[in-house]
Amino acid sequence: MLFHVRMDVSLPHDLDPNRRAELLAAQQDRELELQKLGVWPHLWRVVGQYSDIGVFDVPSNDELHAFLSSLPLWEFTEVEVTPLAQHPSDLAARP
Repeated sequence: MLFHVRMDVSLPHDLDPNRRAELLAAQQDRELELQKLGVWPHLWRVVGQYSDIGVFDVPSNDELHAFLSSLPLWEFTEVEVTPLAQHPSDLAARP
């Protein structure tokens, strides 16, 4: 199943700079890991915001939740999920 996922990150202004650096490095590592697994095939930055748009390819809602909640920045992230279905006019889906 494909899911469009928007993630808006809000780190506390008083977060210790060392902790912030650790979290950001761990987040990048986890993002790369999920991309290499094929779970997160598309990732974009939203211009001018601390937000990402991603497409996740996972078998179920529960697995998507497990992957999202495994992100180091999870506790600082507002997530909006939209399940996706094939559009009949999508040229890529035609034989």
